[in-house]
Amino acid sequence: MAAYAVCVRDGQLLLARSPARGGGHEWVLPGGGAEFGEDPYDTVRREVAEETGYQVEVTDLLGVHTNRAVLPGRFPGRAVDHHGIRLLYAVHITGGELRYEVAGSTDLAAWHDLDAVPGLTRVSLIDTALRLWRDRPPTGRLDPGPPVGTR
Repeated sequence: MAAYAVCVRDGQLLLARSPARGGGHEWVLPGGGAEFGEDPYDTVRREVAEETGYQVEVTDLLGVHTNRAVLPGRFPGRAVDHHGIRLLYAVHITGGELRYEVAGSTDLAAWHDLDAVPGLTRVSLIDTALRLWRDRPPTGRLDPGPPVGTR
């Protein structure tokens, strides 16, 4: 389980840069995995501070996104069936100054114009988060598709 921040200010989105699988870098939302026993609300605030230097206030729960992927395991021939649950929160900055994370999961934090985001090398969760931020579906879920067992 992880919690991520959608922080939009003056037409710009706050993002962090992370090493990409296979080399290079990709932009990600500030956030990450909850520590054992940690409330996701506290997770997103901690992660934003670690990755960007900002203190934030959570203003809205935008939605919950789940994903499932089969990933390589630690041992050859043993894949891991991973199910991720990601909470997406709208936040606004209450203090701190932009800085980069040192010796962490990201190496850069920056503001990006919303219009420029589609041109960035980024994780798909950013697109999901921006749709949730713009549309604010009452269920916190985007276009779920037909119910299970129907076509």
